[in-house]
Amino acid sequence: MGILNEARREFIAAPDSAKHQIVYKWPDINIRKYARAIVEPDAVAVFMSQGRVMGVLLPGQHTLDASELPFLGMFVDWATGGNAFRAEIYFVGTREFPNIRFGGRLDEVQDPQSGLVVTLRSFGEYALRVNDPSKLILNLTGTVDVTSNDAISAWVTQQLLKVTRTTVTSQLMAGTWPILGLSVHSPEIETQSLQGANRELADYGITITRLGNVDVNLDDDDNARLKKLAGDTAYSRLAGGFLQAAQAEALQGAGEGMAQGGAAVTPMFLGAGMGMSGQMMQAPAQAPYNPPPPGPGFVGGGPGYSQQAAAAAAANAPAQADSSAETVECGNCHAQVRVGAKFCDSCGTPLVKHCTNCSAELSPAAKFCAECGTPANPPAT
Repeated sequence: MGILNEARREFIAAPDSAKHQIVYKWPDINIRKYARAIVEPDAVAVFMSQGRVMGVLLPGQHTLDASELPFLGMFVDWATGGNAFRAEIYFVGTREFPNIRFGGRLDEVQDPQSGLVVTLRSFGEYALRVNDPSKLILNLTGTVDVTSNDAISAWVTQQLLKVTRTTVTSQLMAGTWPILGLSVHSPEIETQSLQGANRELADYGITITRLGNVDVNLDDDDNARLKKLAGDTAYSRLAGGFLQAAQAEALQGAGEGMAQGGAAVTPMFLGAGMGMSGQMMQAPAQAPYNPPPPGPGFVGGGPGYSQQAAAAAAANAPAQADSSAETVECGNCHAQVRVGAKFCDSCGTPLVKHCTNCSAELSPAAKFCAECGTPANPPAT
């Protein structure tokens, strides 16, 4: 009777120091018969043996006796004469665990506007709850240390980052969202990431109840590069081109140096700046027409817009050249004929004449021979 009374005075419960833990494992696998298990109102006790969940105790006080808890009959340690059980007991909290911060690298993506490859990061916080303690102990025990909150939250964070990566990169690659200004889409990112993460966590008995303050941004270096490129592009557009923008920037630097007393402006730099200013004052020369190289065609389609534009430009080029050629008037039908033609293309009259005196070649519009002065069209006798 003394041993029996001693066993009844034994209590099995999670200590006060473990109240903050998601999972607390009872350190002893030898459980005395008739011991009392105390389960807090916001927790359950999971009994496991040889990698299988054998039973779950709900909140309250329970006497560990096979007559009251039939599943304990599978844990009886017959080496003790049936006075003990061999089992692993896990106390799992079922309340919400809030304010779990997360953050990390998402992926390297290419900005569809600038073509730069940048690194995306994500930060935020979430709250989780264990909705199926048996799945948590059974499926997650071999993956992480379930008795450590940091290990569980780190694993959940990886699942959350994976889903967030898919959500954000799919929208970026489709051109729906811009890289600069992703904070505008924070509500959409939070909603889609929360739904996707809970689908991934369903097999492990964990649910993310809240997800907030999600911020998807760029690495500091990439953010600076992308902002500088956007600023340079806007400035060059206002200046009229990249060359004009570079010249203006050089002149601005020279002006700042002069404002500081001229010590920072070397004669070579000053001469280069004055030379560029002279070039800026000159009207740009008209560049000859060079049609662009043909662009790649589309799969299953025509040659593409760039090739059509180049072909149209090449077709119009001769016509423009012909329209600017010099012409002369035919003496017979008064039609305009190209200079150098030997016959009129309207009436067939010969356009090349010779002097009747010295046989020198005369232009169609000549009235006198330039060699001897004889009239080009002598009066008829």
